[in-house]
Amino acid sequence: MIRMKLQLPRGKQAEFTHQDLVHDALINAMTKAGASIDDVLGYKAEPWTFAALGRSRKSKRSIHTIVVSSPSSKLEEILKQLKTEDVRYARAKTGEILDFSNAAKFFEQDPIPPGGGIMGVLMLSPLAISEKGVQPKRWIKKMDQVDLGPALNQRLTKIAKRPVNLKFEPDSLYVRANPEHSVLVKFKSGKSKNGQFVIGMNAPMVLSGSEEDLRMAWYSGIGEKTRTGFGLIGLVEKGVGR
Repeated sequence: MIRMKLQLPRGKQAEFTHQDLVHDALINAMTKAGASIDDVLGYKAEPWTFAALGRSRKSKRSIHTIVVSSPSSKLEEILKQLKTEDVRYARAKTGEILDFSNAAKFFEQDPIPPGGGIMGVLMLSPLAISEKGVQPKRWIKKMDQVDLGPALNQRLTKIAKRPVNLKFEPDSLYVRANPEHSVLVKFKSGKSKNGQFVIGMNAPMVLSGSEEDLRMAWYSGIGEKTRTGFGLIGLVEKGVGR
């Protein structure tokens, strides 16, 4: 299991419109570090996730830090070997370049309380949950509109290959004060105005459960589309800054 930060020098930022540019830059770096395409892409890929930290504007996002995380022992070795100069991707179609070649690399310590218990967390990247049985896919916009336990434990159970039984409690005061806590993330360019997009939720919550289950959520992320940059959690006490 591993979590690390790729952080640009203070005052430097990278701009992009579509989030898959960050995803593809990380894929480029991981394959150069020794991962196969099947390790990082496709339904049989190892579990991993990331968050791009910075600010969102109307048309672009500016980021200074990428947090990358995985519960996979195979990807742990890959990420240890990853070189920041390879976290770079240029796309002629959209005229975008993401360049993290000057970033510093830091490894995060495991914050899981011994024996398990309770953790106050926030979303470093939005939580994506879709309505079941609805086509075309429709994203849930409010945490109080879904039973988070079944929705999130099902995927964690699949990744862990054992039952995971965490409790997820949104911060009720925050949700009440911020009823509109969803964000539209432009994911890929396309024919429509917004291209392909995902609507995710941003709200703090309390996680409780065993040490092993909390650790799985911490390293793999929660919810859907985690390998494309959704569902990574962080500690409330540390916030989302550098």
